[in-house]
Order: sequence, then structure tokens, then C-alpha cells
Amino acid sequence: MSTVVRLASAPRTAPKLALLGTGVVGSAFVARYERLQQRALPVPALAWLANSRALQACGHSARDALDAANLSAAHDGDLPPWAEGEALRAGDIVVDATASDSVADWHAEWLSRGVHVVTANKLGVGGAWSRAQAIARARAGSGARYGDAATVGAGLPLLRSLRALVAGGDRILRVEGVLSGSLAWLFNHYDGMRAFSGFVRQARQAGYTEPDPRLDLSGEDVRRKLLILARAAGLPLQAEDVRVDSLVPAELAALPLPALDAALPQLDAPLAARFKEAYRNGARLRFIGRFDAERASVGLQALPLDHPLCAGGGTDNRVAIYSDRYPDQPLVIQGPGAGADVTAAALLDDVLAIGE
Repeated sequence: MSTVVRLASAPRTAPKLALLGTGVVGSAFVARYERLQQRALPVPALAWLANSRALQACGHSARDALDAANLSAAHDGDLPPWAEGEALRAGDIVVDATASDSVADWHAEWLSRGVHVVTANKLGVGGAWSRAQAIARARAGSGARYGDAATVGAGLPLLRSLRALVAGGDRILRVEGVLSGSLAWLFNHYDGMRAFSGFVRQARQAGYTEPDPRLDLSGEDVRRKLLILARAAGLPLQAEDVRVDSLVPAELAALPLPALDAALPQLDAPLAARFKEAYRNGARLRFIGRFDAERASVGLQALPLDHPLCAGGGTDNRVAIYSDRYPDQPLVIQGPGAGADVTAAALLDDVLAIGE
């Protein structure tokens, strides 16, 4: 691991805040940060923000810095702009609002230097097991905090509830849930009569899916979230341990992005057949992630109408936790599981908690 980023070890009484990522979530973070400032809440000073093109000092206006960063030309240095910028010191807070693997690689490094990390990036604890272990060791060694509520459920109290149960001596028997807001929306709206591809286009236009909706339909995002939940429950689950049944056929997966839209109807016949079978059996289609002590899986399931995961609407996540305390009737947590505003709120909740 390179240590070009200057991370001084001396603690300070006035920690500062830095933001990595100025896209949809980063922009929502800045907007909410300024609202909290106007309400005189004790948020740390936002010193700078950065994306892959530029680092901007925030000065008197985080919004102006955000606009300047997003209008910057491409960066041509060997290191990302944030690696060449102002030093982060022990006690400072860095917010990762990216989906970058290389940024996630720095989480353990920052933590080891006493820098608190708040993240919506699932690749930290939801990526390689070795990286998740390094993050855990760094947290324990330095005492720095790792705020990851925004990685699953856009800030719903999923991780907090799991960790509280484990800390209280409860044994987690099984967790299963609708963990993707985009896939929740799709299967809450798909009626088997209109083409599934049309709903995919509608979800993409509304911003519920990634610009390349195959990233949602493949189940990879749900796998990462499942890994985060399982590891919070104390299971050393690795990515290869999770069986993923993608909704994307191989031919569609191989296409370049510009050719995708015209090929989306390849989804229609398989989904129509599955919908018809589920309807005939009095069931509903839900895209589920689940794990227990022996197996983990991600994929589309036909669930009976009275199943705990069949309720909810819109982009709601809905997660059922079975444990020694809740062996038959699970603890169910439900709420909005997608959207930049709720994700930004979760990030700032963690920032405020660390600031206290």
C-alpha cells in the first residue's frame, strides 16, 4: 500500500471533514450538509471535496466547490487528486461517497492512522474478505470509527440491529431480504402483461438503476450487501460462497453499453414465464438475498403472499432477521432502500455520531 497521502498522527481538537465523490450521492451530501449548517447542528467543517478530476477547498461554500470539481477537466497525474491534497490527520473524518475499488482500498490505511471513515461504498466491507479483515484490524488498533450504515438499506437500522443482537449474545439463524431498491421497484411494478424491458427503461430513467442496469439485474450489488450483513452477524462469508442467479443472459451481458437498450427485450420472455408460473401458484416474484450458517444465495424467488418479504412497495428494502430471540416470527425492518437523499442522510448521521 502506497502512503503518498499524508496522514499525520497528531490528534487535533477541531476535526475536519473531507468528501470523496461528487456524483449523485456526493451532491446530495453537500446539499444536506448545508441544510444542517443552517440549522446550527454541530457538523465538522467541510475542508475539501474531491472527485477523480480535481480537489477543491470548500472555503465559504461547499456548493461552489462541488460545482467547480464537477466542471474540472480530466486529471492527468499519476495519483488521484485527493491523494495529492491536504493532509488528513487523526480525528478527521473522510466520507467515501464513491463506488471505487481503489478508494475502498484506502479505508484500512486511513483507519490505521486514526482517521474516521464514513462510507456508502460497499467495496470496503462487502468486497474481498482480506480487505474486510484489514478494516476490522485497523479499527481495533487505532480506535477510529467506521460508519457504514449507508452501505446497506440506505441507512435503515439493519447493521445496527444485527450488531446489537450479536453483542447481546443472540445467535443469528438466518437473514433474508429484498436488498436492492431498484429490483424492489421493478418487481413491485412488473405485472406480467407489459414487457419487463419497459419497466427496466423506466427505472433507469427515474434513476433507480445504475446507468447500466445490468449491474442491478446481475445481483452483484445484492451479493455485496449480503456479505456486509453476514459479516456483521459474525459469519466469515466470502464472495465465492454466495450463489448468484443473475437475471442477465450471457448474450446480453456481453454487449457493449451503447447496444444494450435495443437488446433489453431479451429479458421479456424469461421473466414473463416466471411471472406466469408464480401467479398460477398464488405467489409473487421478489429478488432476494439470504444467508444462514451453511449457505448463501442471491436470486429471484416466488414467495407466498403471506411471506414477510412480500409486503412493501416502491423502492422499499425489507429484511427479515431470524435469531434465537426471533426463531419463528422474524424481526422485520422495512423502509426506503434507494435514493441519494436517504443515502446522504445516513452518511451525515454517521458523521454526526462520530463528531459527538
